[in-house]
Order: sequence, then structure tokens, then C-alpha cells
Amino acid sequence: MLKDRRILLIVAGGIAAYKTLELIRRLREQGARVRCVMTAGARQFVTPLSLSALSGDKVYDDLFSLTDEAEMGHIQLSRDADLLVVAPATANILARMAHGLADDLATTVVLATDAPVLVAPAMNVRMWDHPATQANVALLRDRGVAVVGPDDGDMACGEYGPGRMAEPQAILAAIAAHPGKAGAGPDAVSGPGPLAGRRALVTSGPTHEAIDPVRYIANHSSGKQGHAIAAALARLGAAVTLVTGPVRLADPPGVAVVPVDSARAMLDACHAALPADVAVCAAAVADWRAADSAPQKLKKAPGQETLTLTLTRNPDILASLSAPGPRRPRLVVGFAAETERLLANARDKRARKGCDWIMANDVSAATGTFGGDRNTVHLIRTEGEEAWPALDKTAVAERLATRIAETLAEPSA
Repeated sequence: MLKDRRILLIVAGGIAAYKTLELIRRLREQGARVRCVMTAGARQFVTPLSLSALSGDKVYDDLFSLTDEAEMGHIQLSRDADLLVVAPATANILARMAHGLADDLATTVVLATDAPVLVAPAMNVRMWDHPATQANVALLRDRGVAVVGPDDGDMACGEYGPGRMAEPQAILAAIAAHPGKAGAGPDAVSGPGPLAGRRALVTSGPTHEAIDPVRYIANHSSGKQGHAIAAALARLGAAVTLVTGPVRLADPPGVAVVPVDSARAMLDACHAALPADVAVCAAAVADWRAADSAPQKLKKAPGQETLTLTLTRNPDILASLSAPGPRRPRLVVGFAAETERLLANARDKRARKGCDWIMANDVSAATGTFGGDRNTVHLIRTEGEEAWPALDKTAVAERLATRIAETLAEPSA
């Protein structure tokens, strides 16, 4: 997956810099070629010798080094890579990247590169939550910079919350899922990959169930998680069909998108997309619809104080795709969006639906999951349960896509 990928790792000055040593080791194990650039602050936490010993290459840290410029100028250094990875990405370097500063070798390389960029933020929770940092990250995302993490957890400063750099395994998965320069830019989709030759079906977004031509029953799903999953599977080489309810999101690149409105239309589109090796049902499908949708707008009668609607159950898309038969995907993954008894309800749903995996997430209003950019999930399988840390929805998608690729690579039972 990473064999011969050229990774330029920029290490900034934060306590999480020590994790980059493990990241380099794992990248080299996967066959990647790693070259490192350090900021002055990074030298306070890790040594050039450590990075050089693990990467097997020279470490660069001086913009004005006559020797380095003669051997490998900073322009060539910036372009002789398939992917630039900034880890840890401190608040300082994110701000300089967002505003186009080039006052040291690291930021000059970022500004001069024609390769896509992936950052792994790491900082104090208050620094991460500060509007300036959030604006800088949003600006970088808009320019195509990929972001992995940060995670929630205890920090070296003694506080708790989002700001911990993603673990090396998560960054490794994000690098593996990223197309790199060979994909012609950060939004392109790679060709060969661990899911090459596989077909994936993903559902996303809400459904709208018409009450009359004007009104409908819906929910707060934004579709961000489902769209991120479709994009992550495509980056791993799968041929992806995304069946999506009404959302305000761009279509993921390299994905066949089928827009629908209702649960019944979504079910029809899903069956039309079969056969598939994997189905991921991330859509928040309405359980109920109006038994009789009015052909004209329902009007209020004089003195009318109430309106009674008769609802009927919608088809169960997850259960339908999970049902045994020759067209059942080898792996069916569902989502359980709960507001109480998260794990108990999710286990019950997995048993009732007959799917292989359930991704359980708390969508209570206080969590900000619906419509937000972060998610905290539990992966429930026959083999056991995993509690994932709070992650950016893109990171959740990348981790899930990697697990799917690993499972499909195993011999069928």
C-alpha cells in the first residue's frame, strides 16, 4: 500500500514530536521512503540524529544552509515527494501555513510544494478551540489540506480534551488512504489500492418523507460521515456507489453518486447498485413516513388547533441488505445513532438487522455529532467491541475503510 511512496515529514515543535519516531518506523515497515524536515522548536523535543537513524536519510532544518541548498535545494525538496505530512502540526505552524508565511525551511517547503499536504494537529485544548485556530484549519481544509485528528485525551499540560495528536497508526492509515501526488492532487482518487477490484455501496444523509408537496419528515443528518466514508473507500481503490439523501455537500471525487429523497427510493437505488463486496449504511433513514402523502398543500381550516398524521413504517434498508442470499454483500456495516443506552441499543440493532458490524455513536444534542465535524464511535463485531476516540469524521472514515480493506483481504469463511 505504501511501497515506494515518498513521504516528506515535517516535524514541528511540540511534545507530540516524540510520536513521529514511531510513525517513521511504521512508514518504513510499509515500504515508504521518508525524508524529514525539522523546525527549530522540534529540536527541543527530538534530535536530528534520531530522525535520521529511523528514516535512513538526511534531516533538513536550515533554510540558509549552503551545503543543503547545493545538494538538495528547498524547491526540489518540496517537490520530490508524493505527500507532505506535518506532524505534529502545532497552532503556530498551522497559522503560518494558512497565511502563506515562509520564514523557515518547513514553511518554505510547504508553500513551494506541488504535492498534497496532510496535517496532524497537536496542541493544548484551549489553543485548539480558539477561533483563530479553527479559522486557520478551516482555511487549510478549503485549500485541500487533509487533517487527521486531533484526538481527545489527557495532555502533558494536565488538561483534558481535543488536542492530542492522532496516534501513529491513525496517521499511517490516513497516509495510506491519501492518493498523494500520483493522484493528481489532494482530491483525486488513486487507482490500485487494497480495495482495487472491489465494489462498495455507501448510504449517506437523511431522507425526506413527504407529508404534502411542501412539507416533509426529516432529521438533522448532514451526510458528512457517509460522504467521508465513500471518499475513503474510493481512495483505497474501491469502485464506490454513494446513495445519498438531500445534503449540502460536494460529491466525493471518483464516486458514482445516486441522489434520492425518500427511504423507498434509497432502498431501490441500493438494490440496483448490487452486487457489492461491502455495504456501509451510514444514512439516517426515517423510520416512518406519512401513510398518505397529500397531493396538495395541507391548509389550516378556520379554528383548527390540531392535525393528525397517520404514519406507516418505512422499509428497513440495513435489514434488507443484510438478509441472506446470493446478492448479500460479504460485509454489511450499519450505524446506530442513539441518544441513550448506546451500546445496549447498538448490540440489539446488530442482532435484529443481521448485519456484520455496527458503528454506534451518540447523537444527543450535546455531542454536536449531527452536522458537526467530529464523531465518537464504538465498533461492534462478533469478534468484540472497540471504543474509538473522538475523531474528525474524515479520520473515522479512514480508519473504517482500512478495517474494511483488512477484512476483505482475509479468505472468505
